[in-house]
Amino acid sequence: MTTNTILLILLSLVIAVGLSYFQYFFKAKNKSNVICFLAFLRFLAIFGLLLLLINPIMTKNALEVIKTPLAIAVDNSSSITALNSNKKVIELHQKLMSNPALRDKFEIQSYQFDADFKPSEKFDFKGKQTNLDEVAKNLKSINKNLIFPTVIITDGNQTTGNDYVYRFDPVNKVYPLVVGDTTTFLDLKINQLNVNKYAFHKNKFPVEVFLQYAGDKATNADFTISQGGKVVAKEKVSFSPSKKTATLNLLLPADKVGLQIFKAAVSSNIKEKNSYNNIKNFAVEIIDQKSTVAIVSAINHPDIAALKRSIETNAQRKVILVKPNDINQLQEASVLVLYQPTTAFKAIFDNNKLAGVNTFIITGNNTDFNYLNQQQKNLVFKMSGQREDYLAEFESQFNLFAVDNIGFENFPPLQNLFGTVTTNGNVSVLLSSKIRNVSTNAPLLAFTESQAKRTAFLLGENSWKWRLQSHIDNQSFEKYDVFIDKVIQYLASTTSKKSLVVTHESFYNSGEAIVINAQYFNKNYEFDEKARLTITVTNAATKQVKNYDLLKGNNSFSVNLDGLSTGKYNFTVKELNTNTSYSGHFEILDFDIEKQFVNPDVQKLKQLALQTNGKAFFENQSDDLIQQLLENKEYKSIEKNISTKTPLIDWVWLLILIALVLTAEWFIRKYNGLL
Repeated sequence: MTTNTILLILLSLVIAVGLSYFQYFFKAKNKSNVICFLAFLRFLAIFGLLLLLINPIMTKNALEVIKTPLAIAVDNSSSITALNSNKKVIELHQKLMSNPALRDKFEIQSYQFDADFKPSEKFDFKGKQTNLDEVAKNLKSINKNLIFPTVIITDGNQTTGNDYVYRFDPVNKVYPLVVGDTTTFLDLKINQLNVNKYAFHKNKFPVEVFLQYAGDKATNADFTISQGGKVVAKEKVSFSPSKKTATLNLLLPADKVGLQIFKAAVSSNIKEKNSYNNIKNFAVEIIDQKSTVAIVSAINHPDIAALKRSIETNAQRKVILVKPNDINQLQEASVLVLYQPTTAFKAIFDNNKLAGVNTFIITGNNTDFNYLNQQQKNLVFKMSGQREDYLAEFESQFNLFAVDNIGFENFPPLQNLFGTVTTNGNVSVLLSSKIRNVSTNAPLLAFTESQAKRTAFLLGENSWKWRLQSHIDNQSFEKYDVFIDKVIQYLASTTSKKSLVVTHESFYNSGEAIVINAQYFNKNYEFDEKARLTITVTNAATKQVKNYDLLKGNNSFSVNLDGLSTGKYNFTVKELNTNTSYSGHFEILDFDIEKQFVNPDVQKLKQLALQTNGKAFFENQSDDLIQQLLENKEYKSIEKNISTKTPLIDWVWLLILIALVLTAEWFIRKYNGLL
């Protein structure tokens, strides 16, 4: 409170006393106790009103004790139940949460994790995936800039996400509390099976299998791949204490068209504790057609290699690299990629006027734009000789096919000659261009369709940097390769556009996300945001029917069908306003990744503890863990002074008091006949 405020309060006190004295005592003949009491009430009312006018700021100080957070993260995945540790996990969690000494020293935070991470003190152990990376990422955000310990009650068997060992902040100690039987049992396991989703009829497709053995004796095993009870491949495998892994490469015949289901199994004559991980089902779709994409270029450039790799990630695509004068090699091509065309491409353009093959034109610093203007009329180029860098801007209203924004705005710029590009006719723009932060209102990636011929334009070179940046952002080329595949798929297709387009896989593994996407277009082939899409899913064996609504996203509708059991399903997507429908089918394969383990991953959890200067404890060492946390002097409570400033005018009770005083004065005066 300032000196001026104190002086004003003293002045108010004098004024209140003076006015009360003048009212009741000055020249008064009667100075009874009633008059004294009324004078006192008048003094309180006047002084209170003056205080409100001065409105001094009242400061209140309070001490608050801030405890160090103690994060307790519990593994809620089904692998805990598979290892018969669910009761022990609940017991350990309750022991830590209810310990009075820990509660006195720490602010205990309880979380659960499986594929996701969230606060919880109750657990059902039904999670279908384990992602310890989510624990690291979320705790960094929740307890930002704090030094705190973390206890993780888990078996350490991660099934999805980044390697968690180096994802936790090394400044904050992690104490893994390992649950599960650490005794080594004999166990044969199909650790991983790699196979392409597609194969071609009358060819052979490769299957790569990684087998793992746990045990202390030499043993022989049989590995088989069967289909419909018939063994299509078989191999003998031997293991020993010094040889605990084996890699098998097999070729299977693709002699039936359609979705083919196979069962891989490894077995021995010794009984195992966990036989679920001895079997893995997988599916391959056998197709009888392969599209050829011809990349035509007169120059060498990294773009060509990057484009070839992206296209060939889809086993249905075959890429051939040709020079502009190799016309004979183009007869079987379903898509032509013309990389930086010049007058040397004359024979290609002339030949394609008759063939009508869909084209993907990519321009750059070596492109002859005057010649390109002569060969097509969809885009008109007026270019200078100066080079310029063009950034990408995603157009969310693009509706020729479903495509996600994979971070185009963050991709490195493409280089092209500087100039103006104007569109002519019906041109759909997926990416527009920017020079630094200024939009040019010109296309960067655009599509046209005229007389049943489709053409795509990418206006700039160095798209190989896009693929590399996508890998940096996502630790995988998959998102970029899927984007390129959709572009090629649009160009490879010659069918007319449908009003209802549905995207789905032919098969899914149980436990993974089962998402079906759909787009509905009106009569003008514009994406209809007001469409009402539903899906009816029928189990082919039990005939059980389930209905779902598709939810609108950025430029498509989608539904998540998680929770369906293994088996074959038929489905129909329907637009309710027009009764337009699409029917399809998919199969969910039996594979529970959380049942693949017989032991906790002790080694990895110890690495995590070592990386953060913590310590790993086993389930029978919980008392030692509690003692370690209590004795650690790094984690101390902090006393913080909380200062609260409140204007006096906010004190409602003071207004009430003034009103009560004035009321009491009036009644007393009235009662004593002084009014």
